[in-house]
Amino acid sequence: MKKNRILVYLRTLRVNQWIKNLIIFTAIIFTGNLFETDLFIKTLIAFIIFCLLSSASYVLNDIIDYPYDRKHPLKKNRPIASGQVSLAEASFITFILTLGSLILSLFFSLPLFFLSLFFILLHFFYSLYFKRFPVIDIFSISFSFMVRAYAGEVATGYHIPIWLVLTIFFGSLFMAAVKRHAELVAHGPEARLSLYRYHEHFLDFLTYTFATLTIIGYSFYTYFEKPPLTITAFTRSFANIFPGFEGRKWLMITIPMVVYGIARYAQLLYERYEGEQPEKIITTDKPLIFSIFLWGAITVMLIYVF
Repeated sequence: MKKNRILVYLRTLRVNQWIKNLIIFTAIIFTGNLFETDLFIKTLIAFIIFCLLSSASYVLNDIIDYPYDRKHPLKKNRPIASGQVSLAEASFITFILTLGSLILSLFFSLPLFFLSLFFILLHFFYSLYFKRFPVIDIFSISFSFMVRAYAGEVATGYHIPIWLVLTIFFGSLFMAAVKRHAELVAHGPEARLSLYRYHEHFLDFLTYTFATLTIIGYSFYTYFEKPPLTITAFTRSFANIFPGFEGRKWLMITIPMVVYGIARYAQLLYERYEGEQPEKIITTDKPLIFSIFLWGAITVMLIYVF
């Protein structure tokens, strides 16, 4: 019985969505410092803080949406909507998570505290107001991803290249547009208030636009930004065969994986309408998982091995 209760609380916290906070590691990975122990620990602490903040925002959102979620075909099974967790319990969880994570961020650094405070306030206003308005709602989601990325920058002190920042911005807008499209097609405009002002063709336009901008942003990053390639024995060996090896734009070979990943994600949307749960797609679709793994493996090898 106790084990089942723990599982209910974990579902309430939506720990499966903590995967979104991995974007905090962007700064440490793409600046060539992933294996610097001190910086890794700092990034990990920032990751934990934002996982707690994310869970607080999800619980708060479920409290606010309680009357609507009870009528939703899928969301009615959530712990708060189904009555497994009372509103009083949910409110206490939100308070403890928010207070605890903000105190932890304050002990870490003042800049991270202000960033954490901005993050939770952004989600608070999103749950109350922003999600009711089309376009503004998906931009709010995108800004939350940007804040996560900058949290990694604040934690490490290393700057994220602008084209990589824009890739994150457009990529999160793409995923948010896909999610709205899936909700509209699967459940109609009753699923959420902003969907009454969305139309399928408009969401198609947003999806195409943000997908294109994501690919362009990442392509420009690989071309214009020079990654911190580590000088190793491999680098010197290849430099003898390919003069100027370390100065070449090798990250451009990862562009096809990014293009395929976006195409596969869109395919799942239009064939199965699964865009409503992006975290489920990313962790269960084998072709998409393989493309992400291949992209990550090649990127890490180019930055840290060769």
